[in-house]
Amino acid sequence: MSAASTETSAPLPTAGGRVFFQGAPPGVGCVSSGPINGEDPVQKKQGKVTVKYDRKELRKRLVLEEWIIDELSKLYDCEEEEMPEVEIDIDDLLEVNSDDERASKLQESLIDCYKPTENFVSELLCRIRGMRKLSAPTKKGL
Repeated sequence: MSAASTETSAPLPTAGGRVFFQGAPPGVGCVSSGPINGEDPVQKKQGKVTVKYDRKELRKRLVLEEWIIDELSKLYDCEEEEMPEVEIDIDDLLEVNSDDERASKLQESLIDCYKPTENFVSELLCRIRGMRKLSAPTKKGL
């Protein structure tokens, strides 16, 4: 028998169907030893964020933002890192009542663009139609 298999003869602890492996002696292998704790604060925070914001709405917003970056790269003929500062705030656009006012705001943001922006503006207005403004999460239980 090897030295590793004779270290312990007691069964390893299990909890709720999960198996924990006994950690290596201090100074060997990983920095920490013992079972992995399920109470990871990072995982908890991620869970709360997706509950307070609608996950589907966040996904739509992310897809829209990626589309905007791609389109702006085409309009300005450059990569994202080289692009001039163009601020397009989707929530601000959603606060405006008419498409004409939204288009005007977008045209103001794209004033430095030398290519025609009408197609981009109309497509963006189409894409935000039906979206909701993301409100800041409320703090519960503090």
